[in-house]
Amino acid sequence: MAKVTGLGGVFYVVKDPEATRLWYREVLGIEGDYGPQLMWSEEPKEQPYSLVSHFKDDDYIKPGVGGFMINLRVDDCDAMVAQLEAKGVDVLDSADEGYGKFAWLLDPDGIKIELWEQCAAP
Repeated sequence: MAKVTGLGGVFYVVKDPEATRLWYREVLGIEGDYGPQLMWSEEPKEQPYSLVSHFKDDDYIKPGVGGFMINLRVDDCDAMVAQLEAKGVDVLDSADEGYGKFAWLLDPDGIKIELWEQCAAP
């Protein structure tokens, strides 16, 4: 059975993503290629991480509401999508980006949830 294995990241809209990333780097001492990145190692994947990512507009968050999205790590995205669909959940879309598999859905309050299966580093 597929399961959520941890938080993949928090995504939210800000006025100036670069300034926010700079603040996270300078004030909190965290940075990464896509925004502040926190490394952890509970998964067998090479360098699993959680991410705080900033967006200038909310196109990526839509059709979710509230200006943010929750990214949840999963161990098997395809199996999770099948489980969700079997329960009658509307999966908005899915994609294999090479560095990971993704699927998107809305929670009951309209908050967009992104499921993410991280691929091992090449």
